[in-house]
Amino acid sequence: MSDRITIGQLYPAAVHPSALQRQQSVKGSTSSEASFESVLQKNMLKFSNHAAKRLEQRGIELGSRQLDQISSAVDKAAAKGSKESLILMKDMALIVSVKNRTVVTAMDGNSMKDNVFTQIDSAVIIS
Repeated sequence: MSDRITIGQLYPAAVHPSALQRQQSVKGSTSSEASFESVLQKNMLKFSNHAAKRLEQRGIELGSRQLDQISSAVDKAAAKGSKESLILMKDMALIVSVKNRTVVTAMDGNSMKDNVFTQIDSAVIIS
């Protein structure tokens, strides 16, 4: 903290402002939008076509609170190194690809009775 800062400057006197600027890519301003878009897509929960059909067929509707809970469960599974996880909620079960943050399939309470879940390496129970 011994660097001198001059009034009107937002950088220490020893560092030239060009050293603090990010390198400009060929795309210009769209590169920041693309990186924001990629970060958003990476963190957003997605539903496969199969899962969307199952949700519709079984009359399962997910509210924003439930989507937040599922997203949080995926984060917890990812923190433990899971790849494919079973997420159990009150009256439904979801198989999720943790790496892709994609719900692969969904079942209601009746569909998951007497069912064997395969190709999963973890389970997250949401109360």
